[in-house]
Amino acid sequence: MKITYLGHSAFRIETGASVILIDPFLTGNPHFEGQDIAAATAGVTHIALTHGHFDHVGDTVDIAAKSGCKVIGNFELVSWLSKQGVAAIEPLNTGGTVAFDDFSVTLTQAFHSSGSVEENGTVTYLGMPNGLVFHCNDGPTVYHMGDTDIFGDMALIQELHHPKVAMVPVGDRLTMGAAVAAIACRRYFDFDKIVPIHWGTLPILDQTPDKFTEAMEGDAGKVLNPKVGEPFEV
Repeated sequence: MKITYLGHSAFRIETGASVILIDPFLTGNPHFEGQDIAAATAGVTHIALTHGHFDHVGDTVDIAAKSGCKVIGNFELVSWLSKQGVAAIEPLNTGGTVAFDDFSVTLTQAFHSSGSVEENGTVTYLGMPNGLVFHCNDGPTVYHMGDTDIFGDMALIQELHHPKVAMVPVGDRLTMGAAVAAIACRRYFDFDKIVPIHWGTLPILDQTPDKFTEAMEGDAGKVLNPKVGEPFEV
């Protein structure tokens, strides 16, 4: 299985014949500047979304229109996206699972918010925020936490799913910060590889993931900081 970090919270996962994009915020993503959107989205079969904020929905509508891929997410969010022109949606809600040929994805809890600010300034509620757990036929279980704070039921996610690869928000202010994220990873999980996300793309966020690596102490070797656009194998 091959994973490519696309900056902020966005990833590309290639597993079997499937190509999954997670939270494809590419246009306007400072970490993705200079990268090729066409290359990053080539062959996409599925988009999985954690929640409805602009920096996670990102280019979903355009990518789905060009590729015809399925868009997976919370019921309210994908229903709203269908009104934006997304033709193929896979609605879920927290705790639900949908299976495809090469993988399944389960929505977990996340402690955050979810909505879209419309042109007239009103906010459209887009359901609960979520994490995403991917069980893949040809690789380890992957857990994208989405935007979240720490919560005790992370222990249940470990018990139910045993994820080995994690994408963990560490930037503070809008999610948990580095020290708390490290507590979450070390107390509740047995990860082999951890990619810190949601840092450095807004001025109010921590500008590097260094504090997270330091807070991981003896488990710092599990932390990956992959270059944007360069795939790694798991």
